Amino acid sequence: MSQNLAFVAYNGVRLSEPESLVPLMIDRPTPGPHDVVVQVQAIALNPVDEKQRAGLHQATPRILGYDACGTITAAGSAVKGFKVGDRVMYAGSTKRPGSFQQFQAVAAALIAAAPARLTAGEAAALPLVGLTAWELLFEKMHFQPAANANHGQTLLIINGAGGVGSMLSQLAHWSGLKVIATASPSHFDWLYQHGVALPLDYHDDLALAVHQAGYAFVDAVALLYATEPHLSVAAALVAPFGHVGTLTTPQGPLDVTALKAKAASLDFEFMFAKSDFDHDPASQGHILSQLGAMAQAGLIQPSVTKRFDRITAANIKAGLEQLMQGHQVGKIVLEGPFEA
Repeated sequence: MSQNLAFVAYNGVRLSEPESLVPLMIDRPTPGPHDVVVQVQAIALNPVDEKQRAGLHQATPRILGYDACGTITAAGSAVKGFKVGDRVMYAGSTKRPGSFQQFQAVAAALIAAAPARLTAGEAAALPLVGLTAWELLFEKMHFQPAANANHGQTLLIINGAGGVGSMLSQLAHWSGLKVIATASPSHFDWLYQHGVALPLDYHDDLALAVHQAGYAFVDAVALLYATEPHLSVAAALVAPFGHVGTLTTPQGPLDVTALKAKAASLDFEFMFAKSDFDHDPASQGHILSQLGAMAQAGLIQPSVTKRFDRITAANIKAGLEQLMQGHQVGKIVLEGPFEA
């Protein structure tokens, strides 16, 4: 069987140690009836990559990685709508070997055509943040997924300059929402470029700053960093019957009492829940197709700020270490070739 260079992740050592990510030649996967095999041309990094590695048992190494763009080299007998040679993008699943390998098997329901106007790295930067932002905004918060459909409503984003924040602000702006977002003042220009109408310094008193800007309440609040320290101010600022959404796993009990009087909702978004529990996974392929069409039309941008020109263990680890410092603006991508 043809060989396949993969980078295998281990826990039990620090990310900086050589043993944390090891190159290994393995067999190239064969597709199941509903799978495609993709020759990976580019990957994008996400904090979940290192969080998944850190949660591994030392005796259970895994091939991690989610965001990818590449070319289909084989397709299962039941696959429709895709063929060998198609250039696709996807975020994959936590239940199968990931994109830190040259050839990856992935469910065809989870993929979409990569926009022709984007490089492989730019296309790889879209799926995870795009799906996360779309599901939070349009499925959990119930805003309408159409141009200018939510005119007159307001979204507050905590941590607006990161990968998800940069995509969420673009989609919210496209859909007609007035976007308020927090970041360091050095990133205010970035926020403006991504559809934010009102940037706020994350060091300031957030409730006071929102009220001074003329807003008694906002229709929704997206907590993209550390739920616990921001939940109380989110509950104070969210409008009656509004939504507070979060991506981060709580580190302890959450006091949601203040949401009760407003009949407001606390929404958790986890992009992998659909594929993990086989809950309408094909919807992610459909969402990706819409995101791809928007990117092709220039309505959204992948917001790549750091590129590596080889996919190696050293480059993956360097990118992950930069991400885990918590100050990353936009996306980090690695474009092929794969090298041991």
